[in-house]
Amino acid sequence: MANTLAYTARPPRLRLGMVGGGHGAFIGSVHRIAARLDDHYDLVAGCFSANSDRALASAADLGVARAYTSFADMAAREARRKDGIEVVAIVTPNHLHAPVAMQFLRRGIHVICDKPLTHSLPEAKRLAKAAAARGVIFAVTHNYTGYPMVRQAKAMVEDGILGDIRLVQVEYAQDWLAAPVESSGHKQAAWRTDPAQSGAGGATGDIGTHAYHLARFTSGLELDCLAADVQAFVPGRRVDDNAHVLMRFKGGARGMLWCSQVAAGSENGLRLRIFGTKAGLDWSQEEPNHLYLTPLAGERRRISRGVGGAGPEAARMTRLPPGHPEGYLEGFANIYSEVAQAILARRTGSPPDPAVQFPGLADGLEGVAFVDACVRSSARNAAWVTLNL
Repeated sequence: MANTLAYTARPPRLRLGMVGGGHGAFIGSVHRIAARLDDHYDLVAGCFSANSDRALASAADLGVARAYTSFADMAAREARRKDGIEVVAIVTPNHLHAPVAMQFLRRGIHVICDKPLTHSLPEAKRLAKAAAARGVIFAVTHNYTGYPMVRQAKAMVEDGILGDIRLVQVEYAQDWLAAPVESSGHKQAAWRTDPAQSGAGGATGDIGTHAYHLARFTSGLELDCLAADVQAFVPGRRVDDNAHVLMRFKGGARGMLWCSQVAAGSENGLRLRIFGTKAGLDWSQEEPNHLYLTPLAGERRRISRGVGGAGPEAARMTRLPPGHPEGYLEGFANIYSEVAQAILARRTGSPPDPAVQFPGLADGLEGVAFVDACVRSSARNAAWVTLNL
């Protein structure tokens, strides 16, 4: 008799839907690539645009079988199908995050939402309360926390290698809004600089929330209060395009955050530095595969992804051999894969893997509260304020 090989079949892919992200939407394609990279999802349904013709054309172009022209209709009909979606990705402008998410979470469908969570704090609080009541898995794509060396930095902080944390410096500098491109028909600039769609924060909501979450996630520190100096440098712009934020953390540590979309010559300059009583860490998104550790009175050491001192936390997020760069798309995919592991555990009734972690509702709510606090502080001449959670 011929020998037979025993194997365990992989679980069926998660049935994914998407709202937004049609033709011309950069972030929609990023989410789709991230969902495909580790083969955990099948995109089976979508409402890809508020414009019916573009919604249907986008679905046909993507080969998505079930196309909808209304997200409310999509939520209702998918919930009734035996093969309906299990999770939805929301990649719309900010003002639609909450109404779209409400339609799906009320029907028990898990949610992966682009950041910020919502465009206003009261809306974020209502959404968080509704999601908690339904018990769904709700992820917010603060994707930079999916980078291997960010996980490495977090582990080193938790292991006490830096000692007691004293200082956190984080910055996120871009220049793509240095001119009033929103007035020239630039689609992405138009909605991001429209407070009715973006919310009260411009750069603070778009990239400041990323910087703030990265600092909190990696350092493990909890914010006590902040003082923000927020500007709109481009004449006529109705939301901020630059902000300097001082932060006081519980326990005595101090921090500074700078976010700007008018920093000429800057592309995607996200950088995090954490300084403790024993050592300091330095990581830059534009050089994502290396983390720098400098002990007090010691030599600077470069830790590389895959080799040179990186531990299991970084290895969990790594796909390629050393020397092959991983970056933005892979970090995004790591968030999608962590969410998939959580949903698959829920599907089978298995206990969740304690190693699995991804930004959730609490992170999303705090991000919106951060923007709200920056706006309030700046309106009071950079007064110290607390988050209104």
